[in-house]
Amino acid sequence: MELKWMLCVLLLGLSWSATLAQEEGDDVDIDVEDEVGDADEAAVESDDAAPSSPPPPRVTYKPPVPTGDVYFAESFDKGTLDGWVVSKAKKEDADEEIAKYDGQWAVEEMKSSRLPGDKGLVLKSRAKHHAISGKLKRPFVFDTKPLIVQYEVNFQNGIDCGGAYVKLLSKTPDLDLDQFVDKTSYTIMFGPDKCGEDYKLHFIFRHKNPKTGEYEEKHAKKSETDLRTYYSDKKTHLYTLVLNPDNSFEILVDQTVINSGNLLSDMSPAVNPLPEIEDPDDQKPEDWDERPKIQDPDAVKPEDWDEDAPEKIPDESAVKPEGWLDEESEYVSDPDALKPEDWDEEMDGEWEAPQIANPKCEAAPGCGTWERPMIDNPDYKGKWKAPMMDNPNYQGVWKPRKIPNPDFFEDLHPFRMTPFSAVGLELWSMTSDIFFDNFIVCSDRAVAEQWANDGWGLKQAAEGAAEPGLVGQMMTAAEERPWLWVVYVLTGALPVFLIVVFCCSGKKTPSDAKYKKTDAPQPDVKDDAEEKEKKTEGEEEAEAEEEEEEEKPAPEEKQTSDGEDSPANKSQDEGEEEDEGDDDAANKTDEIKDDNVLRRSPRNRKQRKD
Repeated sequence: MELKWMLCVLLLGLSWSATLAQEEGDDVDIDVEDEVGDADEAAVESDDAAPSSPPPPRVTYKPPVPTGDVYFAESFDKGTLDGWVVSKAKKEDADEEIAKYDGQWAVEEMKSSRLPGDKGLVLKSRAKHHAISGKLKRPFVFDTKPLIVQYEVNFQNGIDCGGAYVKLLSKTPDLDLDQFVDKTSYTIMFGPDKCGEDYKLHFIFRHKNPKTGEYEEKHAKKSETDLRTYYSDKKTHLYTLVLNPDNSFEILVDQTVINSGNLLSDMSPAVNPLPEIEDPDDQKPEDWDERPKIQDPDAVKPEDWDEDAPEKIPDESAVKPEGWLDEESEYVSDPDALKPEDWDEEMDGEWEAPQIANPKCEAAPGCGTWERPMIDNPDYKGKWKAPMMDNPNYQGVWKPRKIPNPDFFEDLHPFRMTPFSAVGLELWSMTSDIFFDNFIVCSDRAVAEQWANDGWGLKQAAEGAAEPGLVGQMMTAAEERPWLWVVYVLTGALPVFLIVVFCCSGKKTPSDAKYKKTDAPQPDVKDDAEEKEKKTEGEEEAEAEEEEEEEKPAPEEKQTSDGEDSPANKSQDEGEEEDEGDDDAANKTDEIKDDNVLRRSPRNRKQRKD
């Protein structure tokens, strides 16, 4: 029992230690500043009586610096919009009140920033058009190097309806960033967009038809990943597009691939048109029969087929129930109803009391005129129709013939898109304070990953250091969802209950002290060692002799063998032998019982031998 109690205490101690270890394990191993501001130190020193918890660790912020060749890199840590151009244009085909691109932009820290000094571009206005753009160091030309576009977005207030996508503006002679609008030519559009319950992550590129010279938008297939969290958790997320010269592409969120494919096979509509199309001038012949089944023309309606027979007929076997009140109506006027005092018969007409159920019908099987119930008519067959049969003239579903597509072309290198020379944000949003940061355009994936680690990775470390431990997160979740308290109680109480049942309960064996003299005899319980000590050599010899006696044939068996020589005696004494056999069997059973009792005691076995 003491061992079980010790095991119980040990399991409880291990459970408590695991909880503490989990809570301590939430700390992030990052570079933090041990010193806090002078104001914080003064506040702590001024209140010695009330001990306060230590402030959360602060991650040291250092602006990211590109580690290789880049076409564009912007961290906004200078605190200005130098190098960016805010559009002054008006949107065409829109009301004058909302046509202007007058949405406000600002460079500032996030509302809940854990990195002092880390600034970004913030969309400040709601329900307004915003447009801003920045020039690349040099235009990006799609040749033999991959394209990598990467930036960060934080929906600080969530997002109801709006986008946070970036446009790579095409290099054209008429590109004017001051007049940047929705119709400005772009090569690629990439980034998150959401309205209602439609969550999107765009990747669109404009492909030039080599025959007509016209541009057509090609949309990447929709990702199967659930994107809801990225729009609602109010955390900073990293969006990356990788486009390779072999036409393959990857879309990553937080450095995890959520969509991938090929420009030739995973875009809609397809880059290359079909080599054949249906002839628009082809027409279906008038005698073309597309009916797979027709009515049998040789079928004849049977003579006994009655199309006029009703579907239902009265049940002639029905009998009116006894006590049916034919002269009573089912509803009667309410005798207690009174005409309202303000009732005007000239305006309202003659007043009538409201109808109520006839009280006389409550005890009767029914009231009013009794009618026989309706039943299915066994002779009803409905309107006759000829049975269907295979159409011998069936020619199949007609389709126009195929002809060569006059607009067909085959572009095996859609990666070779129109060069672009600027990065732009042209957005409409019903939510304000959308935070953008750390834009980069380059061709080296290692450079983009290092830029992400120095920028977005630092934000992740700071947010992780400031997040509460496991217990704090559970408490916060329970405040938002009170039903979680039930889950917590059951989860915590059930293991403790099982431990107590396992360790502290058991089947107890009653001791000899609980038996009274008046109780029924109890079997002797002795150890094997004591029985072996009491056993003597004489007792072993007595047991051997008893075994020899049991092997000898019984007297009854001998008499039976002698009686077999005389068939007359056998038939004459059958009845007597059956009676004597029953008595002998009973006596023999008693002798065996007595003998077993004597064998149990070593002293009795010794006396029998003497």
